[in-house]
Amino acid sequence: MTQKINKLDTKNKITWCPGCPNFMILDAVKKAVSNIDRKKIAIVTGIGCHGKIFDYLNTSGIYGLHGRVLPTSLGIKLSNPDLTVLGFAGDGDTYSEGMAHFIHSGRYNTNLTLVVHDNQSFSLTTGQATPTSQQGYKNKAQPLGELNMPLNPIKLALASGVGFVARCNARDVVHTSQILKQAIKHKGFSFVEIIQNCLVFNLEMNNLDKIMYKINNNKPNMKKAMVFADEWNYNSKKGKIPIGILYQKKN
Repeated sequence: MTQKINKLDTKNKITWCPGCPNFMILDAVKKAVSNIDRKKIAIVTGIGCHGKIFDYLNTSGIYGLHGRVLPTSLGIKLSNPDLTVLGFAGDGDTYSEGMAHFIHSGRYNTNLTLVVHDNQSFSLTTGQATPTSQQGYKNKAQPLGELNMPLNPIKLALASGVGFVARCNARDVVHTSQILKQAIKHKGFSFVEIIQNCLVFNLEMNNLDKIMYKINNNKPNMKKAMVFADEWNYNSKKGKIPIGILYQKKN
């Protein structure tokens, strides 16, 4: 496996902040796709810290526009259905500029995978609030704090008809790689949310892994998934955060 993973490396200098969980996500992705011919993989990234993963994976793809990861991924998949298409986006990228695409991707059910790096802030542009930022979050754009409650992407995905919905902890590389493998195998649109820290902005929401727990969901169904989705509202460190495959529709 090590040799296969090494083929995915590039010579580009990694410029993420030291200790950023994106390093762990990169490692998990390499493990997840190591058995796939890299010439049959296409990746699409948006704008944000997550987007730099494009430079660190030796595959084909497009470094796309902000919020346009999904339509770009859709175009690639429709033009070459044999490709394994992976889209990488941030929480702002997906649920702000890209909201409409996210909802309709669930309806279209195109066979591709979206990986969302969620740190609850626009960290690349100095920490503005995103749709998943907690109410009261103070930042340069909102010195008095975010007024709105965060949306719940898991509930949104389920309501939009996404056939594979999962959540991971960026710090757990092995578990994340296992979930990503299952997402890629799923025939249809798969959505994997990866909860991660930002070491510079919105520090209040760091270390959420303390309230995370792995679910043993052998028969994931919509009723169970909605219960899991309601366990955490993205607004505090209260409650519990289930991680794993929350829902999978039978192909």
